[in-house]
Amino acid sequence: MFTLTEIKKHPEGIRFNNSFDLAEEIKERNPEIIDLKNVTAKGTISYDDGLYLLNYELLYTLTLPSSRSMKPVPLEVQDTVSEIFIEEADLVEKGDLVDEELVLIVEGNSISLTESILDNILLNIPLSVLTEEEAKSDEFPSGKNWSVMTESQFQVLKEAKKEQTNPFAALNGLFDEE
Repeated sequence: MFTLTEIKKHPEGIRFNNSFDLAEEIKERNPEIIDLKNVTAKGTISYDDGLYLLNYELLYTLTLPSSRSMKPVPLEVQDTVSEIFIEEADLVEKGDLVDEELVLIVEGNSISLTESILDNILLNIPLSVLTEEEAKSDEFPSGKNWSVMTESQFQVLKEAKKEQTNPFAALNGLFDEE
C-alpha cells in the first residue's frame, strides 16, 4: 500500500520488488480458482502532474480447472501492468480522462498494490483452459445422447440435417439423363 503523500515525496518514483501470498483473497473473489502461487510484482509508482502512475511486471502461477475435464491446470503468467490513478479533487480538471476510462479514481488516501494485482489477475483469466493432453487431442467430452463439438463440426452436422429434412431430397436425380 502506497500513501499519496509518500508517492509525492519521491519525484523519481518508488521502486518495489515484492512477493505476495494472495491465494485466499483470490479464491474469495473467484471460487473457481484452485490455487495462486509465486506472485511477484516488480516496478515503480510515481506522481506526475496530478496523475499517479503505477507500472509493474507481474509474474504468477494460476491453477484453474480444465474447460473440458475439470482437471487442475497450472498456468505460468507474465504480464505488464500500467495503471493511472487520479484523486477525486482533480476530477473537475481531468474528468475527461475518467470519462474515457483512461484513469482510475483513488479511493481514500492510498493506492493498494495488492488490489491492483488481484484485479489484473482476475481480468486476465483465459476463457479456455486445457491440459497438455487435451490441447493436443481432438477428442471432446461426450455422454449418452450428447457430445461436445467444435463450431466447424457443428456446421457440418447442421448442413447434413438440413439436407435430410428437405422434402424435395427424394426427387434428386429423378430427371437425370443417362
